[in-house]
Amino acid sequence: MGVSLDGQKAVVTGGAQGIGFAIAERLLKEGASVALWDMNAEELANAAAALSGQGTVTTHQVDIVDHAAVEQAAAATEAEGGAIAILVNSAGISGPTVPMIEYDPREWKRVVDIDLYGTFNVNQTIVRRMIDKGYGRIVNIASIAGKEGNPNASAYSAAKAGVIALTKSLGKETAHLDIAVNCITPAVAKTRILEQCTQAHIDYMLSKIPRGRLLLVEEIAAMVAWLVSRENSFTTGATFDLSGGRATY
Repeated sequence: MGVSLDGQKAVVTGGAQGIGFAIAERLLKEGASVALWDMNAEELANAAAALSGQGTVTTHQVDIVDHAAVEQAAAATEAEGGAIAILVNSAGISGPTVPMIEYDPREWKRVVDIDLYGTFNVNQTIVRRMIDKGYGRIVNIASIAGKEGNPNASAYSAAKAGVIALTKSLGKETAHLDIAVNCITPAVAKTRILEQCTQAHIDYMLSKIPRGRLLLVEEIAAMVAWLVSRENSFTTGATFDLSGGRATY
């Protein structure tokens, strides 16, 4: 049995592929209309075509690091019809897999800008609208790396740790409202982001998972669907584990 998201407008950043796409597909199945926000215009067009017939889907090419662009995308999304009730912030990059002492500072900053500052931009812009409407559900996609710190992924690990802390902070700030802000910490999932990682790094991450396999994007989408539903009326500022037994806290 699924959850009901009938009549709700959802924004999914990074929604053109991978985890974001799977989440968008599940939200559509549960009755939501979905606005896909992504940097890649070609992937957005492909995603919209793939999701056609499954529900109402719109697309917006937006750089989440650009605060003005995020504001414009939010206004355009609402102009399409209805307040934004759901946000899933899935946009992100993994960055190079190199020791921290060898990390190009410009690349380190780029990863943190997209994965953490971008999350701040999107959360701030949309939660303001949710406060005005008196309702909202937010899920930020963090990572098990944010809990444990994967070697040779210092920027990604640091950024995702920041996403966890940001979520906890914002969840407390909005706890007196009917707004839930939570995050999930997936282990390595079977998506194209793995193309950015060395095979040695993938093997390392896989070796840490007691389940002994990669996480499926459909499993992520199932958890997110509940977290963004009205049924999740109490839990906020929390971190939900999707690590296949790897996480120890």
